[in-house]
Amino acid sequence: MANYRKILVAIDLTDEALQVLDRALAIAKNHGAELMLVHVIEPVGYAYGGDIPMDLTDLQTQLDEKARAELEIYGEKYGIGKENQHVLVGRPEAEVHRLAEEDKEIDLVVVGSHGRHGIQLLLGSTANGILHGATCDVLAVRIM
Repeated sequence: MANYRKILVAIDLTDEALQVLDRALAIAKNHGAELMLVHVIEPVGYAYGGDIPMDLTDLQTQLDEKARAELEIYGEKYGIGKENQHVLVGRPEAEVHRLAEEDKEIDLVVVGSHGRHGIQLLLGSTANGILHGATCDVLAVRIM
């Protein structure tokens, strides 16, 4: 079994994030590893295909500020300092991969999975996207 030193935990800021964080914390304690949190916000323009003739900057800023505040609550609860809390904007899979590649010390990514099967899995979940293309180990925690 690998000896993990730094664990990146990708969460969606729902109540389900607690299951993912609890599992990551248990692994971190067993390995003496450091935890890093990340939440990725998809750009508001993605939802509308970029065809809205209005400036969505204020809305994007509000989403970012809200996510940072919520991530800080999780950080405080799990003893994760602000320097290890990241809110990024983009496609979740791509941003998690980028962060894991930039921080060469990350050797495990933990993400929640709803355990979809068959065609739902083939159409692509965030967990599946993170799993494929990751340069380190990935643990998909089944959300119950």
